[in-house]
Amino acid sequence: MKITKQARRDAKALFRSCMSEGMLSEEKVRQVSTAVLEKKPRGYLAILSHLLHLVKLDIQNRTARVESAQELDEATQAKIQGNLVQRYGNQLITHFVTNPGLIGGLRVQVGSDVYDGSVRSRLQSIQNAFNEQ
Repeated sequence: MKITKQARRDAKALFRSCMSEGMLSEEKVRQVSTAVLEKKPRGYLAILSHLLHLVKLDIQNRTARVESAQELDEATQAKIQGNLVQRYGNQLITHFVTNPGLIGGLRVQVGSDVYDGSVRSRLQSIQNAFNEQ
């Protein structure tokens, strides 16, 4: 579905109206979506589609995924979470995941930002360097 510029502007305005104290309010999103569905303005499906896209991006940008080769203890998790909150804000939701494929180190993803300090990525970069020669 092609989304017009006007539908994008309308969706952005609705998205901004759903924010309260710098955070997206789930209840306001429901109210706005219901109101749009009831009124059915021109291009309402495109507006709702883009609004959904903006909501997903907001949730993705407020979610951190921390992968480690071994399970991290509580103190290490708290320290990592504190550093991420300092960088990205208090609204950040952090998920800790164990991924033995990393061999060692950490891989952190927040939205589109990826910090990869794993042994696996370092070995791959060394392998790529040898393959280029």
